Amino acid sequence: MAVILDGHVYADMALDSVAEKVKDLKKRGITPGLAVILVGEDPASQTYVRSKGRACDRVGIYSRTLILAADTTQAELEKQIDLLNRDERIDGILLQLPLPSHLDEQHALSCIAPEKDVDGFHALNAGRLMLSLDGVQPCTPKGILFMLKQAGIKIDGAHAVVVGRSNIVGKPAALMLMQENATITLCHSHTPDLKAQTLQADILVAAVGKPHLITEDMVKPGAAVVDVGINRVNGRLVGDVDFENVSKVAGYISPVPGGVGLMTVAMLMDNVVSLAETNHA
Repeated sequence: MAVILDGHVYADMALDSVAEKVKDLKKRGITPGLAVILVGEDPASQTYVRSKGRACDRVGIYSRTLILAADTTQAELEKQIDLLNRDERIDGILLQLPLPSHLDEQHALSCIAPEKDVDGFHALNAGRLMLSLDGVQPCTPKGILFMLKQAGIKIDGAHAVVVGRSNIVGKPAALMLMQENATITLCHSHTPDLKAQTLQADILVAAVGKPHLITEDMVKPGAAVVDVGINRVNGRLVGDVDFENVSKVAGYISPVPGGVGLMTVAMLMDNVVSLAETNHA
């Protein structure tokens, strides 16, 4: 049976480290601040926002949540972003996605000042990642790498297969694994014979949003399998990986829930502190 990559354990490690950094900043008179903007009443988004607020309380980060009506206009949303850009108490701004369909998500993200872009979604920060320059790294891929490293899983020289090419997870995860000297295969909906690709993976990252897409026969024995998928099936959360059966083959596997999602929140806290350190240098 596979070793479980328990997000609770690794997130606690990361949050304890962040809390120490916050203490050091507060000794210098600096309190890191995070603002979260939530548009509408999506239940999943509300849950995520609450979890981020609890994490801020745990590590000592000042947090503010702006809840905007579902019919908020693009101009109204971007006005709020501009106010936060100019607010000295706020080091990081997070726009909770997805937005209501009438809003231009990419344009709204581009309005967040790059130095307050806590998710690393601004084109400038995405470009810095592409060029291997210092900057904010997207929280979920950052959490994946933290988990792999803390578990002692060898990345340098490994063949990493990432299934999913989103701007939030798939693409940045591939770039960040490559920066750690892994050889990368990036798969997506047009990849022929997905199984042939995933069977080559020493590290397999599933980030598609299709329940149980990755089955036991698609995983190389001993591989590290990281499940980023969050899917609701018959009232319960399941991942993109058939956990029960894949865990019989894999060397390591992350569960859903209780895996990467917890790491995403922990890395968000770490990014807020990094921005505060830079903004108050």
